[in-house]
Amino acid sequence: MARSKKVENGHTARSLSPAAPSSPDKPTGPLSIVIAPEDREVIKVNNANVTELKNACDDAVKRYLSRPELFNQIHLHTDVRLGLGWASVFVAGGTAFYGYKFDFEKSKPVVWVGLILYFFLTLVQSLYAYFIEGEIVYVGKRKTFSRRIVSERITLTSRTIPAKASTPPSYNLSISYVRSASNGKSLLAKGKTQRVEGYNSFFDEEGTMDQERFEKWVGELVEEAMEGKQS
Repeated sequence: MARSKKVENGHTARSLSPAAPSSPDKPTGPLSIVIAPEDREVIKVNNANVTELKNACDDAVKRYLSRPELFNQIHLHTDVRLGLGWASVFVAGGTAFYGYKFDFEKSKPVVWVGLILYFFLTLVQSLYAYFIEGEIVYVGKRKTFSRRIVSERITLTSRTIPAKASTPPSYNLSISYVRSASNGKSLLAKGKTQRVEGYNSFFDEEGTMDQERFEKWVGELVEEAMEGKQS
């Protein structure tokens, strides 16, 4: 309970309690999370390799947004690709074993079925990665409770914009964000933001990543999306 104190006109005034958040349904944003420098490992890549630069940024996004205070990463796309990959490996192994144990003429129908199934699974895996997973690098979700249960879902996609005569290669990050309540029946916020920044803004001449600067850049973009902005 807040304490009372006397004032000169004889009335009693209460000391003010800390102000409540302006919106109890607005969850914690990434910029409010302080990360100590000692919690970061040094990240160093080959500056001349654009693939390494992009992979380092993608991995940094996953680490940053998957902190306990933020989102829980959804590994659906990875699980599907791994499942299809392992299935094709088992089919190939089983087919090879069957062909080894039995005569060629007897095993030929089964071997043909195994080969067709193997190539089919490999094709499905490639098509899934290209058309469904695409450029997605992170999918996260979070549930919070204030006056009601609030659900959030965030999806990040990234790609490299090749270097041009006057500009270095750049990192293009797009964010799609939805916040809802009542099992998705009540939409609270929906944002979609995008930003491009040169890799040389995040990596020095030796290829060491400035993680604090990169996380601030990502955090600002995420919070814009959480506020329902479109850019």
